[in-house]
Amino acid sequence: MVETAVVTGAQDGGIVDYHDGAYGRVRSRTFGRPHPGVPEIVMVHGMAVCDYLLPGLAELARWTRVHLIDLPGCGGSGEPPHELSLGQYADAVLDWLDACPHRGVLLAGQSSGTQVVAEAAAREPGDVVGVVLVCPTLDPVLRRPLPLLRRWRMNQRREAAGLNEVHRPDRRRVNLRRKAHLLLIHLRHRIEAPIAALRMPVLILCGSDDTLSPPSWGRRLAALAAHGEYAQVPGPHTFCWSDPAAWSPPIAAFAARNDLQSAS
Repeated sequence: MVETAVVTGAQDGGIVDYHDGAYGRVRSRTFGRPHPGVPEIVMVHGMAVCDYLLPGLAELARWTRVHLIDLPGCGGSGEPPHELSLGQYADAVLDWLDACPHRGVLLAGQSSGTQVVAEAAAREPGDVVGVVLVCPTLDPVLRRPLPLLRRWRMNQRREAAGLNEVHRPDRRRVNLRRKAHLLLIHLRHRIEAPIAALRMPVLILCGSDDTLSPPSWGRRLAALAAHGEYAQVPGPHTFCWSDPAAWSPPIAAFAARNDLQSAS
């Protein structure tokens, strides 16, 4: 069952929903309004942090309705019954899609959220007409903790001021044990396999200065998809925070070019 309530102070009249699924209560926040024939966007956040996407979602909401799902145990969602595998996070997203009356959506993810989205779209494409993977993880050379830490620090020096502050409340929610678990399941996951299985249009979108998801890695993933495209914008791994409007034109053009339409 989906409960809906207006959130006081939410951006652009956003609303918050809570869906009680097999992996606990999942919060979603919705911005914008539906436009006839335009696919709505369902977005999955990066590792354990959610609110950094809100400015970028407000930009997307200028031309479609956008939903941000907080994965179980993150942001405003409830505790999962146990630590989840990456496949179970994907199932939680599919469960949310099944429960909500949105048909013909663009399923999108940023950073580690791309791994969850790719798995979900490969398992049960159902209502998903296209996939957008923004700064996808993880480049094979970074699938060990130390190389990943080095690149993360390099990228952090390129991120805009204020990012750590906006991450802080979300990071406080997640304890060290869960953080270690999340890192482990994402390090073990190989995003190449689900991307190669996708039959709907796929957009890989990277930042030109991203050292965690470099452009060469993005182009390689786009080539794996049956109907893959690659696009690039200026900025580091979290360019959608420093330049919230940057991703809107390439995502809108991707939807229009592939004639992706909502069925709701």
